[in-house]
Amino acid sequence: MKKLIYTIIMCLFAGFGYGQSLPVGASALEDYYRRAQLEGKLDSSVSFTVRPIIPKSAFKVKDMDYPDSSETRFNLFHTERSGLSKDGKFGWQLLPIGLLLQNNSHHPYGWNDGAMIPAKGLQTLLTAGIYAEYGPLTIQFKPELVLAANGSFDTFDKEHFDVITARYYDFYNNIDLPARFGGDGLTKAYWGQSSIRLNYKALSFGLSTENLWWGPGMRNSLLMSNNAPGFKHLTLNTRKPIQSAIGSFEGQIIAGRLENSGYGVLEPEREYFNQPLFVAKPNDWRYLSGLVITWQPKWVPGLFLGLTRSAQHYSSGLNSFGDYLPFFSSKKQASATEAINKRDQRNSYFMRWLWAEEKAEVYFEFGRNNYSGDLNDLALEPNVSRAYVFGIRKLFPFGSRAGENLMLSAEITQMQETNIAKVLNLDSWYTSKNIRHGYTNRGQVLGAGIGPGANHQSVELSWVKGFKRLGFQVERLVHNNDFYYYAFNDSFDFRRHWTDLSFGASGEWNYKNFLFNAKLQGIQSLNYQWFLMQKPGEDYMVPGKDVFNLQVQMGVTYRF
Repeated sequence: MKKLIYTIIMCLFAGFGYGQSLPVGASALEDYYRRAQLEGKLDSSVSFTVRPIIPKSAFKVKDMDYPDSSETRFNLFHTERSGLSKDGKFGWQLLPIGLLLQNNSHHPYGWNDGAMIPAKGLQTLLTAGIYAEYGPLTIQFKPELVLAANGSFDTFDKEHFDVITARYYDFYNNIDLPARFGGDGLTKAYWGQSSIRLNYKALSFGLSTENLWWGPGMRNSLLMSNNAPGFKHLTLNTRKPIQSAIGSFEGQIIAGRLENSGYGVLEPEREYFNQPLFVAKPNDWRYLSGLVITWQPKWVPGLFLGLTRSAQHYSSGLNSFGDYLPFFSSKKQASATEAINKRDQRNSYFMRWLWAEEKAEVYFEFGRNNYSGDLNDLALEPNVSRAYVFGIRKLFPFGSRAGENLMLSAEITQMQETNIAKVLNLDSWYTSKNIRHGYTNRGQVLGAGIGPGANHQSVELSWVKGFKRLGFQVERLVHNNDFYYYAFNDSFDFRRHWTDLSFGASGEWNYKNFLFNAKLQGIQSLNYQWFLMQKPGEDYMVPGKDVFNLQVQMGVTYRF
């Protein structure tokens, strides 16, 4: 009898699904949840603006990896996927195994790939892990291993005039964005999507290295995305919306440590009049504090309003309580003329409006770079140092077939500075003269992966049914217009913008315990690295250095 009761408890516990988090960017799974909310199948009070989400808490699903009840789980490896102690207090579960392959044929392209680096050639990301919980304590161990061929490619063209190369260094000496991560192949291991937490009702506190995503964007987020590897941080966050008399709230406060890449600007570095152009950055780690708050007013179902803030210091500049938690301090933004260890901060305001009846959503995020929090400044010059993300998604019924839809998605991101004085003073999003590594972790931007001064537009049309998705995407990316206007301001030439036009096909498919994903994208780079050489006697509209890059992605996830 006891054995029977224990078996029943085991089955119930295994089916209940545990409380592990869904990693930001999880292949097929994460977007499945957001699409299911669009279809009205999941709780519409969850904002998807504070991620990673915890599906067990947020949506009360029994099994995070198998939210579609029509799926059948197979024990293909003939192993136990979970276990429960006899007293029912301790439980564990194997986390999905993931493999992602990516190859760029000519030069780095793409973002929001976590621990991967911007590189040419084949790159592999492998992850697996285990989750355990004992009472309020949960431990998630999900490391990541990256192997990158990191092949050589043409970086900033050596045929540029020396003064233009010097201006390139003027810009990129104020941000840790190496063109290439060294001259050899790279192998790196990270803690990945790991955490240890204490949980109480809707709240969770702990230490984590998980990737975070703040705001409603799908392709870009102004302050926090999975473009860079995750970083060590203390976190206090909600696990599900907290109800109140005026609506529900979600949020997160973090205190983290950002690491430097250890690489320079170009490979190899350049000189100007026999003097090195690269200026070494301080050999000091950076402290990052940040918060995000989302409010869902009870009077307007589906509407989410929120804000984000972040601030960073070099560790040597942490001298007071206000430095550790600047959001609760009256101290203003440090000017560029002050010492190098002063504060670098930015913020944003966002909105997501979900229309479940129409199976649609619209979202918007507006941010300010190096913003002091002065409302007069915002009212007088809202366009200065601003950036924004705007997007829409809509599901259309696909004929009379049950559960099938066509999904139309569009998103626009503008990072380019609007004030020429700011451009000439090298004040761009994510760069900083105070914190010269800029808003980066391990050589990649923490926010919008398109980087400082860039603009991006994308449109995608997909067929979707459950986990299955087949789609086509058209994309336009204008690289760092802030640098373009700074470097070529005395010989302005609109033909010189570095612009990528791309067309891609992608898909996701589930089969038994497997989730497959693939993407094939062709990118035509016009005026690659802003290079355009006008020869005497040539027509005005001459082609620049135009190159073609083919990006191939293939991935598979095995769910136990």
